Amino acid sequence: MQIVFTQTPPAQTATAATIVNQGETPAGFDPVLAEGAKASRFKGTAGQVFEGFVGVDGKAVRAALVGAGEASADNRRLNLERAGGAAIAKYLRSGEEAIVLDLGEAGLSAEDAGAVLLGAKLRSWAHDEYRTKLAADKKITLKTVHVVGAPEGTEADWERSAAIARGVEFTKKLVTEPANILHPQSFVELCKEAFAGTGAELIVLGEAEMTELGMGALLGVGQGSRRESQMLAIRWNGGKEGDKPSVFVGKGVTFDTGGISIKPAPGMEDMKWDMGGAGAVAGGMLAVVSRKAKANVVGVMGLVENMPDGNAIRPGDVLTTMSGQTVEVLNTDAEGRLVLCDALHWAQETFDPAHIIDFATLTGAMMVALGNEYGGIFANDDALADKMLSAGKTTDDKLWRMPLGPAYDKLINSPIADMKNIGGRWAGSITAAQFLQRFIKKGTPWAHCDIAGMVWSDKPGATHEKGATGYGARLIDQFVADNAE
Repeated sequence: MQIVFTQTPPAQTATAATIVNQGETPAGFDPVLAEGAKASRFKGTAGQVFEGFVGVDGKAVRAALVGAGEASADNRRLNLERAGGAAIAKYLRSGEEAIVLDLGEAGLSAEDAGAVLLGAKLRSWAHDEYRTKLAADKKITLKTVHVVGAPEGTEADWERSAAIARGVEFTKKLVTEPANILHPQSFVELCKEAFAGTGAELIVLGEAEMTELGMGALLGVGQGSRRESQMLAIRWNGGKEGDKPSVFVGKGVTFDTGGISIKPAPGMEDMKWDMGGAGAVAGGMLAVVSRKAKANVVGVMGLVENMPDGNAIRPGDVLTTMSGQTVEVLNTDAEGRLVLCDALHWAQETFDPAHIIDFATLTGAMMVALGNEYGGIFANDDALADKMLSAGKTTDDKLWRMPLGPAYDKLINSPIADMKNIGGRWAGSITAAQFLQRFIKKGTPWAHCDIAGMVWSDKPGATHEKGATGYGARLIDQFVADNAE
C-alpha cells in the first residue's frame, strides 16, 4: 500500500476517512452523517469507526469517521496508531483501490500524524501469496492512501516511520512463511536480499565453521535435519568508532518437531513460527539500518531445524557447547536454549557488546504465565530491564519482568554434566532463563525476552491481521533509539 501526501484529493478518489478526537465532530462533516454517527453511538474512542454514505454528483460515496481517543490521553501515540490501523482495516478488502485519509481535523502534530500513518501501514500488510481461490470480497484491493490535512513536518516524520514499518513487515513475512519455504539457508538468503545496498555487513557461518568453533549445542539440535544449520550476524556501524555495540540475539528454529521428544501432532503446524525471535531480530535490524540509526548495533541469529531422524540427538546425550560447558539433554524439545547458548557465547566473543539481549519463543510455560498479553523479560541488570520495559511501553510490544535467582539455578544441575537442559515441571520459563544466564560473561548486562505468546495471534489486532504480529522488531528499534543513539 502506497501513502501519498497531497493538498487536495484526486477527483476520482471520493471515499474519505477522517480522524477525529473523542467527543468531537468535524465542522464540515455532512450534518446527516453527523446525526447518524451520534445515533450509532460513535464517540470517537480509539479505533472506533463509523461509516455512512453521502450523495455526490448523483453517486453514493463512502465517508467515515475514525476515532483517535482523547486528545490528552497518556497513550495518545498508540491510540493514533490504532486509529490509522482501523481506517485501513475498514477499506483494505472493501473493493476500494484508493481512499482519502484526512488528518486535518484532530489537531495533530507531525509526530501524531506519523503515528496514524504508521498504524495504517502496519495494518495493511497481509500474506495472501498462497491463496489462489480467494473470493473477490476477500482480496486486498486498497493500493493507495491519499493523505490530506497533514501538519508541516509530517512527511519527514513519515520517512522514519516507513523505515520502522519496513522492519516490522519483514518480521511478519519471516514468521508467516511455511517451513518448506523458510529454512536456515533461505532465511539467510532473504536477509541478504533485504539488506542489499543498505551498508550493513552480513556474516554467515555454516556447519563447518561452527564445528571448528565447537558449537556442539546448536549443531546438536540441527543434526537431525537435512537442512544445514546457519549462524547469521548483521552488523551496523552507524555510531562512533570504538563504541561497543548493542547486540541482539534471536532463536531461529525454523521448524520444531520436538526432535526425538516429538510434539503431539495437533498444533504442530504452528511451530513454523518457532523462529520468531530471529524474525524479530532481523526485522529490528532492518528498521535500524533503514533509518540509518546513529548507533553501533549487531543482530545475531542461530538458525536450525529440529527434526527426528536417525542422526538426531537423543534424550540422555551430553553436548559440549562453544563455551566448553557441557549439557545433558533430557528433552530434545527444549532445544531453543541449546541454540541460544552457543549464539550468545559467540556473540560475546566476536562483538564485545555493551549489553546483550536475546529474543526467543522459548517456553510454553511463558504462555501459561502471561498468555498473549506480555512477553516475559529476565535480566541480570535492573537498568537494562527498565530500559526494555520502557521501550515496550512506547511501542506496545509489552514486557513483564520475571525473576532469576540461585534457588532456581539449582534445578538445572546435572549429575553427569555441568547442567541439564530442563529443570522439571515447575518454573519452566525461569529455569530456561537460568540456563542461558550461565553463558553470559561476568559484568555483561543481559536480558532474555521469552516471547512465545506474542509472535502469532489467532485474531486480528490493531496493527496486524490474524497471524504474524511483527512483535519485537519495533521494540529493538525503540531500545536503540532511546539508549544507543
